[in-house]
Amino acid sequence: MPSDARIPVTILADSDNLAAWLGAGGPAALLTDAPQLGPGFVATERLAPRPAHRFGCACCAGRSAAAMALDRLFQGRARNRTGWFDRVAVVAVSATAREEVAAALREDALALARFRPG
Repeated sequence: MPSDARIPVTILADSDNLAAWLGAGGPAALLTDAPQLGPGFVATERLAPRPAHRFGCACCAGRSAAAMALDRLFQGRARNRTGWFDRVAVVAVSATAREEVAAALREDALALARFRPG
């Protein structure tokens, strides 16, 4: 059975488990909505979830902020603008941000092609 070459994304409940997660594997990227970035990552990207409007207006019909943030991480890696990473940690303060990342990993075709739930 072939292995899955997509980059694993782990959504951590909080930053308390971050040090253990970092120590358990190779180079990592961080996707966060927290005001301060954690140390030890070769790439970081901020996530700013957009509030959903009531009737699915045109500004909400595009790709989610989480999907676009994952794209920026991948493009940075592919274009050698960041260090190489083998996995991504998501530390999101808000439940909205965590759900937006989870939804991108379930529903966004481009994010699914590059990333998988870890």
